[in-house]
Amino acid sequence: MFDFLTTNPALALLKKDHEAVKELFDKFEKAEGRAAKKKIVQQALTELKVHATIEEEIFYPAVRKPVGNHIMNEADEEHHVAKVLIAELEGMDGREDHYDAKFTVLSENVRHHIKEEENEVFPKAKDATIDFEALSKAMLRRKKTLLADGVPPAAEEAMVAASHGKDDSPAQAAHKAAPRKRKSSAA
Repeated sequence: MFDFLTTNPALALLKKDHEAVKELFDKFEKAEGRAAKKKIVQQALTELKVHATIEEEIFYPAVRKPVGNHIMNEADEEHHVAKVLIAELEGMDGREDHYDAKFTVLSENVRHHIKEEENEVFPKAKDATIDFEALSKAMLRRKKTLLADGVPPAAEEAMVAASHGKDDSPAQAAHKAAPRKRKSSAA
């Protein structure tokens, strides 16, 4: 049904990235020990940042019109949410109470995004009059550059940095500010 995911070079490249990050999510779920989890998280964050950049800079602009603004706007917002979580995770050392939970939420959001992208965006994009070979080559060149030179900071990183460490989840903030027990007054 989705043969185009292997025959279309641009879509195949993105699909391969999707599989790589899903594999890292699965490894994280099975990992034991802080060092192992931290290493997997760092690998996943790098993969996600590079992937999001090539989609946002090259793939999304090429397919926006044939796929439609409604679907592509949702994809943009899903990237935004993921990049906020990525920026927060990058500011953590892996020992925080919410580190695993935050990465789990990121993986759940990204899995949802992948499913929508492969089931809605890719099928509509494949029929567009786009030179997918040239698109694939441009994406691959950009990916190699990003892996070699690093990913430029995203706006979400500045937003998280501006919070000066106040980026805790509401549950974590509530935990930190647990109410003190009241002294009972004896009558």
